[in-house]
Amino acid sequence: MLRPKKMSRVSVAGSKAVLEDVVEELHDLNLVHVNDYDGSWEGFENGSPLEGGDEVSGKLVQARAVMNTLGVEGGDYDPDEGTGFETRDELYERLEDLRERVNELEDERNRVRDELRDAREERRTLEPFVELGIDIDLLSGYDEIDVNVGLGDADEVRGALEDAEGDEYEVFGGDGVVAVASRGIDTEDVLVGVEFSGIDVPEGSGDPADLLDEVENRIETLEGELDGVESRMESLREENASFLLSAEEELSVEAEKADAPLRFATTTNSFYAEGWIPDDGYNEMASRLMDAVGESVEVRKLETVEYDEGHPEEESEAEDESPPVVQDNPDVAKPFELLVNTVNHPKYTELDPTFIVLLTFPFAFGFMIGDIGYGLVYVAMGLGLYKASDSEALSALGVIGIWSGAFTMLFGYLYGEIFGLHIDVVAQPPLLSSFDKGIHAPEVALTWLAASIAFGLLHLNIGYVFGFVNSLSHGVKEAVLEDGSWIMVLNGVFIWVFSLHLDGTKPTFLVGDESVLNTNEMFSLGFSGFPVEVGLAGLAVAAVGAVMLVYAEGIVGAIEMPTDAFGHVLSYLRIMAVLLAKAGMAFVVNLLVFGAYESHGETHFMLPSIAGGPAEHAGEVIFPGLVWMGEGVFFAVALLGAVLIFAVGHVVVLLLGITAAGIQMVRLEYVEFFGKFYEGGGDNFEPFGTERKYTKEGN
Repeated sequence: MLRPKKMSRVSVAGSKAVLEDVVEELHDLNLVHVNDYDGSWEGFENGSPLEGGDEVSGKLVQARAVMNTLGVEGGDYDPDEGTGFETRDELYERLEDLRERVNELEDERNRVRDELRDAREERRTLEPFVELGIDIDLLSGYDEIDVNVGLGDADEVRGALEDAEGDEYEVFGGDGVVAVASRGIDTEDVLVGVEFSGIDVPEGSGDPADLLDEVENRIETLEGELDGVESRMESLREENASFLLSAEEELSVEAEKADAPLRFATTTNSFYAEGWIPDDGYNEMASRLMDAVGESVEVRKLETVEYDEGHPEEESEAEDESPPVVQDNPDVAKPFELLVNTVNHPKYTELDPTFIVLLTFPFAFGFMIGDIGYGLVYVAMGLGLYKASDSEALSALGVIGIWSGAFTMLFGYLYGEIFGLHIDVVAQPPLLSSFDKGIHAPEVALTWLAASIAFGLLHLNIGYVFGFVNSLSHGVKEAVLEDGSWIMVLNGVFIWVFSLHLDGTKPTFLVGDESVLNTNEMFSLGFSGFPVEVGLAGLAVAAVGAVMLVYAEGIVGAIEMPTDAFGHVLSYLRIMAVLLAKAGMAFVVNLLVFGAYESHGETHFMLPSIAGGPAEHAGEVIFPGLVWMGEGVFFAVALLGAVLIFAVGHVVVLLLGITAAGIQMVRLEYVEFFGKFYEGGGDNFEPFGTERKYTKEGN
């Protein structure tokens, strides 16, 4: 769970006569990460594709081209339709027929689109001349008369021509379109200083309005033709989507098999390949190959790599690499590999933090938002993303959303909140009935501050322990100096912080008789601080750790010590900050909608009573609320405003909750937690084989 699967380096050697059978078995097994032969061995060369590989590759290109043209996607597959072929000949025949039909429709669609584009351009050109109202053939074709047509102001154009030399001109105007007929005047030069943008006179003759009508009719006809072509292509897509998805998968599998020998070392009569396999899968691989080809192949386990090695003990001449990584997490944690692998895949020698992310990310997210209503929405959004997406990453993100929403509901139940409202139907456990977010109670907010620090200490300690375990591969001394020293400094400092030594100089909410862990009503731990002796012992431990750290890391360790041992813990106060911020935003929305009153130092919303008015209250009204304002028309307007504010306001709070709580917790995971032990950079395990979705072996 915290370690990747143990990997073994294996080799397969045999006669070329059984190469195709070996490739078939390895592909079906889908368990061997094949290493590419680099051509460095004398007498060996990379193999050639299996017979028929070029044809398969060509058909695969055709299938993908047809799928792209028709817009076929994974969600279009209908399992009730089957693959649509029984043999490879049937696949090729149907694919070729479909390709020809699609190409014909594509050619027709391109032709119609080109004609439609030209017609629309012609319409755009004609429209100004309709406003002008002059036959097209009258605007060109003269020997001595110069005609200019453009967009502009007729009066400005006329004024400019009056100031020019010569008086043989005529100006025609119509709703921003101007035509100038002149003789003996350099019209273009005269019009430079006025608002006039020339346009070309279209070809043709007659009334531009009649010509425009003809173009409009042609456009309508072409649009109908295009719709018809699109409809036929859509019918083809619906009829053949399942076949194309199945064919593409089958051809991809066959192409991968055909190209496999390119990765092997071969001679005239033999082949040799190396790769990586999870150690627990070696016996199955060896058994299947022996059953398939008998003694014509030799399978060997070259070595099993221990976690503290991270590299082969006996490196082959062809390979010099660490094993690829197969993360070994339970199914419940696998979606959270997305958050880990976004940084990088873990190294083979590193502990995998995925399970810790599962335990901490949704917990902290739910704690920060803590609302049954918001949690239900988050769960619904996660379910929708999980079911609607074919992408593994988006599906994993959907599962993370479901987990986060579930914890948001759990803490919402403890806080007793639904969309920021405290309502009596939420029956809290007796021991937790005083849970509160603390936006009106400073002592409660300070309790969450202390809880955030405690969570940070736990989180960081796990990170340092992981770092200690990772460093053990370099020796116990190095692990103690590099990571044990940080554990001593971190815990020693905060044992002193939470001790009674110099308690008068420390915040009273942390230590002393008034500390929140001693006096708060939510979960009084009766803790006022560690004894003075324990605090001094903590300082001593921190001092020893600091000396070890400086010895191991020099001046760099001394510089980083205040930040890593103190500043990183305080960074977890963002958890409390998001909790209060989101609670405050929801409070403001509900205050505007329902109004609130204060009684005996507590704030209550004026929620509707069974009788239909505001619930009975005895106290000072803070704000009357839009739902209770005015009468008649004004009441209706206020009520509509209340509905809009409630809906939009809580949507905003909900979305900001995702970004604030999600981003802040991701930051704590990546920067504070991962920074203590995680490097990443492992090679992803990519087995030779395919997880079939639409076809079965033997199609």
